[in-house]
Amino acid sequence: MATAGTMHLQRISAALVLLGLGTVLKTGSCDEQVPLLLWTSDGSSVQGQPPPMAGHIVGQQQLASYLEETLNVGPRNVVLFLQDKMSIEDFTLYGGAFGNKQDSVFPNLEVALRSSSSPLVLPAVSWPASNAVIGQLQDQLETSPLYMDPETLSQLRLNASSPALLVFRLPYGIGSDLMSAKEILSGNDEVIGQVLSIMKTQSVPYTAIYTGLRPSRDVTSPSIEAGMGPGRSLLQARGVYRERERQRKMKERVEVYTPVEFKEGEKTCILLWAKSLLVSILLRGRWEDYDLTPFTFGEGISPNLYGSSCDKTKARLVLNYQNVLGYRNFKLIFAMSQNHYKVSARRWFTLDTVKLEYDGKNATFNGSRNIYAPAEYSYRCESVTSFRWPLLLPHSSKDPANQWRVSFEDFQIQGFNVPGREFSYASDCAGFFSPGIWMGLMTSLLMVLVLTYGLHMIMQLRTMDRFDDPKGPAISVPQTE
Repeated sequence: MATAGTMHLQRISAALVLLGLGTVLKTGSCDEQVPLLLWTSDGSSVQGQPPPMAGHIVGQQQLASYLEETLNVGPRNVVLFLQDKMSIEDFTLYGGAFGNKQDSVFPNLEVALRSSSSPLVLPAVSWPASNAVIGQLQDQLETSPLYMDPETLSQLRLNASSPALLVFRLPYGIGSDLMSAKEILSGNDEVIGQVLSIMKTQSVPYTAIYTGLRPSRDVTSPSIEAGMGPGRSLLQARGVYRERERQRKMKERVEVYTPVEFKEGEKTCILLWAKSLLVSILLRGRWEDYDLTPFTFGEGISPNLYGSSCDKTKARLVLNYQNVLGYRNFKLIFAMSQNHYKVSARRWFTLDTVKLEYDGKNATFNGSRNIYAPAEYSYRCESVTSFRWPLLLPHSSKDPANQWRVSFEDFQIQGFNVPGREFSYASDCAGFFSPGIWMGLMTSLLMVLVLTYGLHMIMQLRTMDRFDDPKGPAISVPQTE
């Protein structure tokens, strides 16, 4: 029995390696795909469709069809293990895919896969599709996701007849050495084991999914390269390095995407650009992050701007999203205004508020005190956040914005006097004198003062103008003087 289970697991590992290698050979890079594993506790078959061919990347629609067929025949209590980052190399490096089973960090995952008669293994799923898996499951199960941990799950009572979507967020971090990633993956596997053990004690059938939000690596696995043979490894390593550099430069050029543009009629009136748009919500003591960038910018991306408006004094940019952090409808709203100020004798525009609307609720951040620029200019800042050196502040102490964080990296916006499809001259948030410059100036001034004081004391020294002559009469100082 154990031999059959081991052979079954080896076939799964081999499928991951071979299909992942085929994906790398076809696309030249594995930095846009994440693997997905799906299995059921009752052993029901989850492969209604044939598995993908080697090199095929599963998109959002195909993944939705896989999930729909699985939930039609399998349990509708879904346990989703959502790791921050994941790549096929995590399994080939740490999963014992090449025979070193004693070094595997996925013992609990292997036991779960052995318990299922036909687990679904998708080695290459586009990471935008994996980001949308919560929304797809929410639509098919018609229930809201519950963000859980093993302690909370032990207090929950599930019902086989009532569908549930339980989401467990797993961390992923990689430091200066690869051992940190191995330790984190081992800890995640222990969490998976605890959750599955609790589900087993409740005797409720479930469907389990293990995937990641983003790829964890953007380079080819060292284990795969090591298997190419020692005689050609040096030349191939050089070739792979050149190929990676070429792809990195191409990717950097591609990432210089056009800004979001809103037109009133035929005239452009609002422009927005950012390297990163990140929102976070505090759930059960942990911050859950969601990156809006791939759904806002990029080639072929057309964000939904329904609700946006602009005139000579007011501008409002509305970015509409779906299935963000478990909320079906999500909006990111920038509200701007411009006014004439007599002191400066010119017009200035301010970013009054940044508002989050999610399923009928509002979280409002005030930015009018810190984010402003001349009306003819655009506003740019390297970092606009609500938590670290904040430029955006919650509207009040009781506002739901206190449970949210927003972070915009390399942010630029213009809501008035837009000359075309390009920004006007940028008014940067960084002042002429940065804190580092002020520290240097103050330190230099202190050292100059110390030096000046020292020179002044030296110049005040006086030598004796009379000396005692041993051949002449002694110098006498009257006591009465």
